[in-house]
Parts: sequence; C-alpha cells; structure tokens
Amino acid sequence: MATGEGLNADFSKRVLIDTAALDWQPSPSASVWRKRLDLAGPKEAGRVTSVVRYDPDSAFPEHGHPDGEEIFVLDGVFSDEHGHYPAGTFLLNPEGFSHAPFSRGGCVLFVKLRQYPGLGRRQISHDMRAVRWERGPAAGVEVQTLYREPDHPEVIRLVRLTAGATWPRVVYPGGAEIFVIEGEIRDGSDTLKTGAWLRMPPGSAGPLKSETGALFYLRTGHLTGD
Repeated sequence: MATGEGLNADFSKRVLIDTAALDWQPSPSASVWRKRLDLAGPKEAGRVTSVVRYDPDSAFPEHGHPDGEEIFVLDGVFSDEHGHYPAGTFLLNPEGFSHAPFSRGGCVLFVKLRQYPGLGRRQISHDMRAVRWERGPAAGVEVQTLYREPDHPEVIRLVRLTAGATWPRVVYPGGAEIFVIEGEIRDGSDTLKTGAWLRMPPGSAGPLKSETGALFYLRTGHLTGD
C-alpha cells in the first residue's frame, strides 16, 4: 500500500478501501481529522485524496492551494469567507485560490489536493440539490456533471441508480475513481457500500450495478500520464 512517502501511489494498481473501517488520523489542525486514501509526494505537501472531518467550531488559517483543491461535502456544512456549503455541494478551487475554511456545526468532506494543475481553470460551486438530474445511458440511471473543461482531461459526475439499475460497461482509458455517497453498488465480485472508495487504473472496464439504489461520485480521465 505505501511507497516511500506515499500511500497507494502506484496509479497502475486497483485499490478498494472501505473508508468507514478506517480510524481518523490527526491533521495539522487539532480539530480537523482525516483518512488518507492515496498520497504521492511529501506528507503535508503531496498529491492526496482523503476523507476529512471538521469538528464543530473548527477552522484552518488562511492558505492557498497549489495545483488546486476539490471538495465534495458529504455531511454537515463546510464554510469559508466566500460562503456556506451544505451536504451535496461540490467545490473546485483552482490554482491561485486561497481561503480560511471553517465549520460551525462540523462536517465531513471528500477532498483532493494538488490534482488540478494549470492556470485558467474555473472556480466551481455546484449544489446537487439545486440542479436537475439528466437522463443517463441506461434505464434507471441519472447523472449530474460536476466538472468538465475542454482543455483538461478530468470529467467528474454524480451518478444516481434506482434499485436494479446498472451503469453500463465502459472502458476508462484514463482510469476512474468512485466514492459511494449513499447505498451500495457492485463492481464484479466486489460490493461497495456507503463510504467505499475505488480507484481503477487506465484501461479498466466494467458495469456497476445496484440492487438497492445508490448515489456515487465518478471521476474519469485523470490518471492518464500519471
């Protein structure tokens, strides 16, 4: 799992983690906790994917985000001087963005750091509750696109499956990541329950089926060239 200073840093390997089974680890802030899923580079300055928990009345001092920051709010309300972001909000803060984040009531986040290099990316705030779902590629599948820009490889979506629905078999030339927000899905012989994180290397393929219904985050295209 670990490589040098890294964690799951070989992006050619498939990784599946039940984040609910991991213990919370301390962060540089005494009231903010994390569960790291992958890390490439220095411990506090590398490319990293984590689940992060803010205790009530917790805060970080103002800081920037080299190579950008991505946040999906899983629970509670995350805040900074730019606004308040309830569960279901997706944020992309590009290179050059700075803020002083806090949470009055506490929150849980899915976070990616240093994974959006390059100037010219848009700052995005997307509340899934305020956006209509689009019909997906199969019956019982709905989609919201969170991020897509023509000059960058990443495509990020929310996918909602009704009970018995299947996200069709797709080949992912640039790899894929899944985080299950609600319900459970099956990827071959593996069952991914709420909180499961799956990273699939470039060239992976396969359908995703839910017997009970599910909501999951899907990021594709980003592992090309890593």
